[in-house]
Amino acid sequence: MLNLIDSSGWVEYLTKGKNGPVYFPIIQDTANLIVPTIVIYEVFKRVASQFGIETALEATGVLSSGKEAVIDRTIAIDAAKISLDFKLAMADSLILATAQAYDAILWTQDAHFKDFPGVRYFEK
Repeated sequence: MLNLIDSSGWVEYLTKGKNGPVYFPIIQDTANLIVPTIVIYEVFKRVASQFGIETALEATGVLSSGKEAVIDRTIAIDAAKISLDFKLAMADSLILATAQAYDAILWTQDAHFKDFPGVRYFEK
């Protein structure tokens, strides 16, 4: 089974938050880890704003341990449908649609996802 950690999970892991250890075994299982391009964007932006560009580059290097999941036409359309149906923001819709397209478990701390099938939610 493939795994996808959303931006909140990556930031929690990278900043050594209280739920950070939850994500460690998923990150170590690189053969089954996918990382959507939107997650790379969000993690880089968040880490850069808090810690600077150099730290953000190092952080996104860690994300490179997984297989990059590019957002294609099918995922984009599925994400738009998800957004319309569930009133999710663009990034959240793209992340969920990518997880569904790859039949991956979505690991997250984002409460928007907690009731979707295939999601492992950890409260902040």
